[in-house]
Amino acid sequence: MCGITAFRGPSAATRAHEALARLEYRGYDSAGIAARRSDGTAVHVRTLSGVAALVMGLERDPDATTAAIGHTRWATHGGVSERNAHPLEDCGGRLYVVHNGIIENADVLRERLRSAGHRLATDVDTEVVVHLLEEAVSVGLDLGRALADTAALMEGSWAVVVLDTRTGALAGTAHGSPLILADTGDGVYLASDVGAVAPFVSAFRVLEDDDVVDIDAEGTRWHRAGGSRRPRGLWPVPAISLLASSGRHTDHMGNEIDEQPIVARRVLDALSPGIRDGALWNRLGLPPLENVDRVAVLGCGTSLHAGRALAGVFARAGHLPTRALTASEAGHEVWEPRTLVVAMSQSGETADVLRALDGLPSGHATVLALTNNTASSLARRADAVIDCLAGPEIGVAATKTFVAQVLTGACVALSGLWSSPRADAATLEADFTALAGTPDALSGALHAWRDRAAELAGDLVTASGFLFLGRGAGLVYAAEGALKLKELSYRWAEPHAAGELKHGPLALVDAGTPVFVVDDGDPRLDVDIAEVQARAGRVIRVGERSLRVGGLELQLPRRGPSWGPLESVIPLQLFARELALRLERNVDKPRNLAKSVTVA
Repeated sequence: MCGITAFRGPSAATRAHEALARLEYRGYDSAGIAARRSDGTAVHVRTLSGVAALVMGLERDPDATTAAIGHTRWATHGGVSERNAHPLEDCGGRLYVVHNGIIENADVLRERLRSAGHRLATDVDTEVVVHLLEEAVSVGLDLGRALADTAALMEGSWAVVVLDTRTGALAGTAHGSPLILADTGDGVYLASDVGAVAPFVSAFRVLEDDDVVDIDAEGTRWHRAGGSRRPRGLWPVPAISLLASSGRHTDHMGNEIDEQPIVARRVLDALSPGIRDGALWNRLGLPPLENVDRVAVLGCGTSLHAGRALAGVFARAGHLPTRALTASEAGHEVWEPRTLVVAMSQSGETADVLRALDGLPSGHATVLALTNNTASSLARRADAVIDCLAGPEIGVAATKTFVAQVLTGACVALSGLWSSPRADAATLEADFTALAGTPDALSGALHAWRDRAAELAGDLVTASGFLFLGRGAGLVYAAEGALKLKELSYRWAEPHAAGELKHGPLALVDAGTPVFVVDDGDPRLDVDIAEVQARAGRVIRVGERSLRVGGLELQLPRRGPSWGPLESVIPLQLFARELALRLERNVDKPRNLAKSVTVA
């Protein structure tokens, strides 16, 4: 989503720009920097051409700057234009503000400010923040107090950083949107994501809701409206946050697809030793499963698909009632007592997921956060948290984080089920064996499908749309394959339960229609495939129950693990990427999408 960086110290504009470049992967449509030069003058640069283009506007000795703020914007309120790009300035050009989130009462505040004579020059909700700050500073409040008083007038969610170019001070606050602080020894960073500053610091502090931080010549001070506070505790920067994928591809997504067997091995090496003795489950402090009446997985997009695969483990191996909830619709749900909620979010900052947790009745549920960011808002709000260990994922469309979430969730579920009286012992043993073979299965799928996916993409580059079919555990992977194709190629792609084909979707099939079928070993798929072929549709079957290793073809069991045919996601990812490249799409930054969706 939108990215915030700020730095107070030497070469501030350069440092803020370097950090901002590390947030480009989140997806954005405009970018900007404002800085104070050592002579007291200000520089303000905004662009629609990418973070690198900001350097042109900073050519006048950016190393002479003492404080700076930067932003990458993903438009919500107001169109994509340079005038709507952050940072935004006050009437006098003294204060500059960057903001992530949504100010829900912006229209009311805007009218009040106009009546008071302020010049509002943009269409964005953020602009009210800088003019409210202007009023507060004009009556003598210091920057931190002015920011606290301004935040008290706002409704919605925000991470806000303000720069006073007269004094060189920075101040930041957060409410329902992430913001961190990190001290380098020669200066101080603020950022919306630890990834922005991971190479430059070893630890960071997280602003909780309504914290306010002042950074000026006297140092750094933490407080809230109405009283002072001590600084928050330090979080170490995880070593895994520096393990960005590298490889033979020029795009990040290709390298991240290739990395998935390595990610799978990392997850299993860390977590599988704690399965058989239940140590992993117990270490998380989760209740015994005999005290759980239902498991509910909660997520959005790819994380929801991973959650549905995880729900299959609890249902098939543990005979537990489960349901998968789209987070943005969870406000309509009736929650049963004794529910275990597994909240899935790669970033841990997904606003729809956090809002869904707000709707949980008190005392009704235990929340386990499954995330790639253990210092995130979700992780801090949950009763327990597990790191999916994917490492940084630069491609906006998730690939390796999906595999990591499925396998991490499966390890946790199996650990909890191992001593549960309701679990099926034979299924647990089969699943445990399947876990060990997953890295090789993923590697085999990469080897078998790399060239074939490229050939298929060449054959189908003019296809206007695609169907994805599956049954049982395979349906999750059909849905994920369709999502990847939509995200990357901008072609329509519809997932359906294969048995539903004859109840309507078959009308979409005519001569040459591409139909991907995820094979999880269900023999009824042969009938579904015959229905497509009878209409001259083109069937592409993935997840075949064989694996070629070292020149030998190994027949896999017809019945796959409880989480389904995970290796089938590889050909679907490969095909989506190859088709998108042939259509000259940017596979790392699909249009209109963002990595960390911090608005609901």
